[in-house]
Amino acid sequence: MESPLGSDLARLVRVWRALIDHRLKPLELTQTHWVTLHNIHQLPPEQSQIQLAKAIGIEQPSLVRTLDQLEEKGLISRQTCSSDRRAKRIKLTEKAEPLINEMEEVIGKTAMKSCRGSQSRKWKRCST
Repeated sequence: MESPLGSDLARLVRVWRALIDHRLKPLELTQTHWVTLHNIHQLPPEQSQIQLAKAIGIEQPSLVRTLDQLEEKGLISRQTCSSDRRAKRIKLTEKAEPLINEMEEVIGKTAMKSCRGSQSRKWKRCST
């Protein structure tokens, strides 16, 4: 019996994240940290915590602890929004730039290798 496409895709994502975790270990980034930094880097500048939480697919209270940790490491800064004092804008720091570049390179290479490795009959069937 063949496994459904949804299960295959979910498994691919888990394997992909595990590979990235392994490759980012020397940078001392947890999965929560690199996913958050990756999303901050990909979104338009100075997103709010609410917008970032939505992009990652988590609740804002769950994000706050991660942002506290990244701020302690000097990788992000948070400023109060001038138009809404309740909102915080998130910005990558200069210290984060070399780390982001290295992290994005690892993510890109892992994605390329994963895509090349997924040329099985199952994936070819999807495109026809």
